[in-house]
Amino acid sequence: MTRRPGALVYGLLAAFVVGSALPLYWSFMIGSHTRERALDTPPPLLPGGHFLDNAGRVLNTIDFWQAMFNSLVVSTVCATSVVVFSTLAGYSFAKLRFRGSGPLMGFVVMTMAVPTQLAIVPLFILMRDYRLLDTLAAVALPTLVTAFGVFFMRQYLFDAVPDELIEAARMDGCSMLRTFWTVAVPAARPAMAILFLFTFMQVWTDYMWPLVALQKTETLQIALDRLALTGQGQSTDYALLLAGTAMATVPLLVLFVLTGRQLVTGIMQGALKG
Repeated sequence: MTRRPGALVYGLLAAFVVGSALPLYWSFMIGSHTRERALDTPPPLLPGGHFLDNAGRVLNTIDFWQAMFNSLVVSTVCATSVVVFSTLAGYSFAKLRFRGSGPLMGFVVMTMAVPTQLAIVPLFILMRDYRLLDTLAAVALPTLVTAFGVFFMRQYLFDAVPDELIEAARMDGCSMLRTFWTVAVPAARPAMAILFLFTFMQVWTDYMWPLVALQKTETLQIALDRLALTGQGQSTDYALLLAGTAMATVPLLVLFVLTGRQLVTGIMQGALKG
């Protein structure tokens, strides 16, 4: 007999959902009020009727669509690259036997403990020497492959693809690449969708490195930073800034809707295996 979750479980889940949705609601709510109303104490708790007005001011203040296009290009390229290389590397570590695979995988995992901030200065010098500063390539290159992606795909493929299935494919004359494409990739699709979504969100919401690497070329991070500086000498126009922030989250919500089914499928498969 299946035991139903108690009130404590439902309470914790409700608190998690509210806490996760609060920043998005707060951005939309403040962005729907006038500049003066957004500074009230206590702050307004219900949406106003000025979001479209503030959205129009955002479009007049910054080149929002060009910044969004640049962010879409960088995030899509990075997420696609991470999925491709991580699936190849994860399959190699999980299913192929080669000398040094254990220490090499340990080194990959060890790099996950290195704080990202430590790489900022070396990356800046490297991009400056290659004359890539203030280009989208400077933002994308450091995130084309991630240690987390390799580790994630290795752990998933280790159980998702039986060794017997690979041996059967080899006995049928499949090459290594064809075995990977016809056996491993179909089994890895749920994990690939999750990794694409997580990487896209990570690159989309990364503010530190784009602010260091870019000056004139704008992504959404640079554009929103310009919105934060609007009105300096008086006070920050929070209604304008948070309206732009709410508009910047729309692509993430669309992506979540498109990949939500694969995301839930991947998580459920992982839970069943555990």
